[in-house]
Amino acid sequence: MAQWYQLQQLDSKFLEQVHQLYDDSFPMEIRQYLAQWLENQDWEHAANNVSFATLLFHDLLSQLDDQFSRFLIENNFLLQHNIRKSKRNLQDNFQEDPMHMAMIIYNCLKEERKILNSAQACSEMEVGSVQNTAAGMPDKQKELDAKVRAVKSDVTDVEQDIKTLEDMQDEYDFKYKTLMNREHESNSMSQEEYKKEELNLRHMFLLLDRKRKEVVKQIVQLLQSTEHTQAALINEELVEWKHRQQTACIGGPPNACLDQLQNWFTIIAESLQQVRQQLKKLEELEQKFTYDNDPITKNKQFLQDLTHKLFQQLIQSSFVVERQPCMPTHPQRPLVLKTGVQFTVKLRLLVKLQELNYNLKVKVLFDKDVTEKNSVKGFRKFNILGTNTKVMNMEESTNGSLAAEFRHLQLKEQKNTGSRTNEGPLIVTEELHSLSFETQLCQPGLVIDLETTSLPIVVISNVSQLPSGWASILWFNMLSTDPKNLSFFLNPPCAKWSKLSDVLSWQFSSVTKRGLNADQLSMLGEKLLGPTIGGSQDGLIPWTRFCKENINDKNFPFWLWIEGILELIKKHLLCLWNDGCIVGFISKERERALLKDQSPGTFLLRFSESSREGAITFTWVEESQNEPQFHSVEPYTKKELSAVTFPDIIRNYKVMAAENIPENPLRFLYPNIPKDNAFGKYYSRPKEAPEPMDLDGPKGTGYIKTELISVSEVHPSRLQSPENLLPMSPEEFDEVSRMVGPAEIDTVMCTHIQL
Repeated sequence: MAQWYQLQQLDSKFLEQVHQLYDDSFPMEIRQYLAQWLENQDWEHAANNVSFATLLFHDLLSQLDDQFSRFLIENNFLLQHNIRKSKRNLQDNFQEDPMHMAMIIYNCLKEERKILNSAQACSEMEVGSVQNTAAGMPDKQKELDAKVRAVKSDVTDVEQDIKTLEDMQDEYDFKYKTLMNREHESNSMSQEEYKKEELNLRHMFLLLDRKRKEVVKQIVQLLQSTEHTQAALINEELVEWKHRQQTACIGGPPNACLDQLQNWFTIIAESLQQVRQQLKKLEELEQKFTYDNDPITKNKQFLQDLTHKLFQQLIQSSFVVERQPCMPTHPQRPLVLKTGVQFTVKLRLLVKLQELNYNLKVKVLFDKDVTEKNSVKGFRKFNILGTNTKVMNMEESTNGSLAAEFRHLQLKEQKNTGSRTNEGPLIVTEELHSLSFETQLCQPGLVIDLETTSLPIVVISNVSQLPSGWASILWFNMLSTDPKNLSFFLNPPCAKWSKLSDVLSWQFSSVTKRGLNADQLSMLGEKLLGPTIGGSQDGLIPWTRFCKENINDKNFPFWLWIEGILELIKKHLLCLWNDGCIVGFISKERERALLKDQSPGTFLLRFSESSREGAITFTWVEESQNEPQFHSVEPYTKKELSAVTFPDIIRNYKVMAAENIPENPLRFLYPNIPKDNAFGKYYSRPKEAPEPMDLDGPKGTGYIKTELISVSEVHPSRLQSPENLLPMSPEEFDEVSRMVGPAEIDTVMCTHIQL
């Protein structure tokens, strides 16, 4: 349990990063219960091997059963309920795709190690001083951090000066009352003594007036510097965080933790609360003693109004959507919600004041004040199902932040009473909606309404609409920063290739270990912009070109082609893609240019341009009459790859001419990597003995086991060279005969060479 134990010892800012790793798809409670077991498994191997992933998936369920039994003995009903629910969720989410679960766990453990390393590096840099704590910040943030701490320091200085003022006023009041009493007592003091005391009292009054002016001036300057610092927090730092959140939602770099922003917001809020108390103290001093042109009387209303305005602005801005709406079944596709499927969303108040704990009740609303409901024809309406209120508290967050997480919300479409029409200007997946969140802060003499909204969401009714819905989310968050712009797709702007190319690369890097390189992006740019301007970063791509129009001469749009390839990689080619074995996106002309000068038998892997659902092929080069010849096999789709893994297809692939012995033409993965070196670790291992869970032994069925291989039939002239065909050694003949007998040639033939 070393890693999990070490994580729990970290500071809150690092614990919040850990918290961000886990959600309903793989909850933190499972990480807690099975910490030691999870850390001891090879999840990286499982993420690339469906058999091993399936084995670990069932082992995990078994571990949860054991944990349930322990809770049963302890008679802990709540934990029994939680662990049964977690097991059901795992079965629902990963029963059909255990490799996806393995990838999630592998990534979580990897990110945990990064957090530990980051915490260790931070710890080594710290020497206890504020200056060194800020050493890791960019210069801009160092400057802002210094300003925030200066506000806190100035408030402390004002507090001390008000105490001094109070002491001066008490002394003046005492001397004044003493003088008045002595004046009424006969023969208590001479006229000369009285004038001297009166002069002394006048001098004390002037000092008191000067001190009042100083304190009022200090508070004015304090509020002005607070206003300036607060504006930088709200209009720069918070805006940048929200933009980074948009980027992270569509696959970009992970967003920075909110803890630093929360720290700054909280310091400013505490300072303003302290100023409010200081102004009350000044008002008390004024009530005890005032005079003409009293600086407190002249300025108190202005100071109170400015303090209230700043505090209200800060609190309202601090109410944010920390985690955007997302279905746990599709954690990498946030902001696309399906009717009838639960989704989660998390709110956070960046002002962490203890008096607000359990005092803010948040309500969620759908499409509040959305004018498109009435202005856009056919605009759908939905109801929110589930508990739509939640009280913000500090107990549910691992770092103690003031948050509220809705975990069991669903959407249901409102049925129109009249005849339904879908003739509006927007298709379902271009129709943008929003979730609004409301609460109210109530303190003595202070009532503030808080409201925030999610980024625009797309609501689908069928999972087949998910790719198009996700395209809309990509396009909006790439080009717009206004979450209230729900009419965006009535006139969607074009995207520069420089922006779109980054977003396309993120789609691959967010679900694999590898994004797209410059050559791959260049080929995609040519498909969208044409060969003449395909490499231009300023080339403009219309929304219809990206997602709606058929690409070139194909019967499907560009984005659905990319989405099909992404699914193919995730389910069947992940290990090869992560290792860089797949060139992937390359034109046939460029492909031939790369292969023509290579050794015979050199091949590369690319994605088919003619398959909507995603397909992969390989092309190899041969030499004939001193001229290179290129051959491409018919692309493999998920149907073929579900039966035989792609490394095994490459390993066992044969070409056959007439009655010659079949041979494998694939020798080197481009540029010159021996085939077995590139793919050997992914070849299926022969089964020498039955698996432990296999109830029927090899003799139980009465059948001889078979395996599928790919064979292409070609003319004898197409084979590389006659001397490689015959004669063969006895060992080679036995090997071929073992795999392909004369009677089975027709049955194993499944693909053909494409000229």
